Amino acid sequence: MKLPCCQNVWMQVVSLVSGIILILGIGGCEESFVPDTIQTEQEIVVEGYIEAGEQRNPTFVLLTKSIPFFSTISVEQFSSLFVRGAKVTVSDGVKEVVLQELCLNQLPEDLKKEVYKVLGFNPDSAAVDLCVYADIFEQIKPEFGREYKLRVESEGKVLNASTTIPDSVGLRKFRFMEPPGAPRDSLAQLMVTISDPQGQRNYYRYFTSTSRQPGLIAPFNSVTDDAIFDGKEFEFPLQRAQRRGSGFNPDAFGLFYRGDTISIKWCTIDQAHFDFWNTRDFSANSGGPFASYTRIATNIEGGLGIWGGYAVARYNLIVPEK
Repeated sequence: MKLPCCQNVWMQVVSLVSGIILILGIGGCEESFVPDTIQTEQEIVVEGYIEAGEQRNPTFVLLTKSIPFFSTISVEQFSSLFVRGAKVTVSDGVKEVVLQELCLNQLPEDLKKEVYKVLGFNPDSAAVDLCVYADIFEQIKPEFGREYKLRVESEGKVLNASTTIPDSVGLRKFRFMEPPGAPRDSLAQLMVTISDPQGQRNYYRYFTSTSRQPGLIAPFNSVTDDAIFDGKEFEFPLQRAQRRGSGFNPDAFGLFYRGDTISIKWCTIDQAHFDFWNTRDFSANSGGPFASYTRIATNIEGGLGIWGGYAVARYNLIVPEK
């Protein structure tokens, strides 16, 4: 079993009980559980995205190497796990483009900070020399409803993956309301409405940012499917995302501060992309002494990780004072 080292995605490939699992039953007993795949061959981990729609990010891929589950790692070792010198190719079925390798410490400071923000890293704390493969000249023109294939050649290995950018299903209505429970004058709950197409399974992921917390962040549970609202106009609360480790305030969790400007990135994704984030979110949120370990779903043949398409819709709102 591997713990890949890509900071955004594979912070946890599994959630593991390292001590005692309590088995409930007559008489009860204790059993130590250790998976049988702790020591295996090091694999390449992929984190790559291709987006179509409003204010889309450029197509990019991060490559790292996995490490054994029971490992400690320094900043220097972390840097060494980025895969350099690979050939990374993206194809739309007609055009094939080789992505350009960019090691961020070689870029001018202003440009480096912008790239860090696109990749979801804090430019003030990211000391690692990240290397990314990107379509910086936008030779691939992402489109809704189209399939895109990824091929990675590195260290004698070949990895393949395929993803689809679905048709975009955006949000339709927005309204702010008083949060449930005790009155909180400074906070509001955001309700959004979606008109889900009938007759097909749809999958969604979203991010939020606010003027208090800039930079788009995915919530702890970032994906959903339309199993309960297929083909319906459906209203639901959309939670404000929060960075892990930033402190937890139960009175404000998921709510927006009045007077703030907020941005929502709402994405339609395919099933394989949904399965990856669904298992990853479950693993990240199910820690504790009685948690079981979870294998993260992957669509990478010959490796681990995700090659995912996003159909992006963007919305900017101001939370009313009252």
